[in-house]
This record gives sequence, C-alpha cells and structure tokens, in this order.
Amino acid sequence: MTAKSKDSRPGGRSARVRSAVHQAVVDLVAEIGADKVTVPAVARRAGVHPSSVYRRWGTTAALLADVADSRQEEEAPELLGDLRQDLERAAVWTLADLSRPGGVAFFRAEVAPDVDDRRAGLRACLERVSARFRAPLEAAAGRGGTPPSLERVLDRVVAPLYFRVVFSVPGTDERYARGLAAELCAEHPAGSSG
Repeated sequence: MTAKSKDSRPGGRSARVRSAVHQAVVDLVAEIGADKVTVPAVARRAGVHPSSVYRRWGTTAALLADVADSRQEEEAPELLGDLRQDLERAAVWTLADLSRPGGVAFFRAEVAPDVDDRRAGLRACLERVSARFRAPLEAAAGRGGTPPSLERVLDRVVAPLYFRVVFSVPGTDERYARGLAAELCAEHPAGSSG
C-alpha cells in the first residue's frame, strides 16, 4: 500500500502518526523555537522513524506549514450584538492566536515561499482570519446596520495586528487590538444600529 493511499484513510495508524508528529512540532516550537526544529527532533519526540516524517512532509518548512494549516482554533467568542464589542473581541482573539507560543512561526511557515503551494497557504490563512470578522459584520448588517466592509476591517484591524506582532512592536496588547476596532467603528457609526 502506498503512503498516499494510507494517508487517505480517515483513521488508523496514519492518523495517529500525523497527530503525534503535529503535537511534537507544536511542543518543540514552543520549547526551542521554529528555527531550531528539525525532522529528526520531531520524529524522536513523536516516537516515529525520521523516514516516515520525510516521506510524508519532505521538509521541516512543509511540516510546519501543515501544522499551521491544521491547528484547531478555539471556539469563536459569542456575538454580543454590538458591532464595536464584537469586532474588539475578534481583534483580541486574533492577537491572542498570533501571540501564543509558535504563533508567528506557524504563520510564517504557512505562507513561506518554499512550501509547495504557497498560494493555498495564503488563502487558507486569510480565510481563517476573515471568518473571525465576517460573522460580526454579517450580524450587524442583519440588524439593519451598515458595517464597514470586510476588506476595510482586514486593512484597519488585522493588518496592523499581524505587522506589529511579526515585527515585535512594543505596545501590541489587548488594549491596542480593541483600539483598532473602536477607531474603525467610530468611522462607521451606522454599523452598530439595529
């Protein structure tokens, strides 16, 4: 049986190996940093042979990208029914996700140019982040408001958060994240009506 046909099964050994390898990557990134993670170290931690990891992922960069793509996010905050509060909570959630151990490393791996399908990684990353903000915007529109566009939210809230976390700009904290959303809502006061 080829590796590809084994990988297509929903459970079994292949799923256990993938889960163990992914957990090993997450643990090692948190402990030593993504730049020091190697396939042999991941294999040792996961209790599998390095050839299994190389055969399935090929490179450390591809492995990091796969883990980034498959990481389970915490459940979205419940909508409160006020656009400003809902966008602030989504901004804080985004900041917390990116700031957690390995957050920037996994983001970089997902969009790295040496990964086979960089565009797919970029699209998946953008879709994941967009979904956090799409729900509050759609809820506000459903209440009769005129919220800002998703593109505007990405430009004014998400992009500054990613920039500041990736470049370790001081003062990038929960207060800053909430402030970005509040400023945007102040420019769109009709967005919260309903």
